[in-house]
Amino acid sequence: MIVCVCNNISDREIRQAVDLGISSIAELRKELGVGTMCGTCVSYAREVLHDHIDSKTTITELRRTTVVA
Repeated sequence: MIVCVCNNISDREIRQAVDLGISSIAELRKELGVGTMCGTCVSYAREVLHDHIDSKTTITELRRTTVVA
């Protein structure tokens, strides 16, 4: 799906950028040109960015807790 119509940037391209280390709208703007024209796409681009970052979060530690009945 196209996120930034002005620069023809898709949600897939934003997710790929996140996979390559992009972690902010400022970086997306610099690297892909997202939001550099009319700016209408910025809120949706931010949503795609954060959703993909959140989906990459991994559990690094598990703790066992005791349940008292």
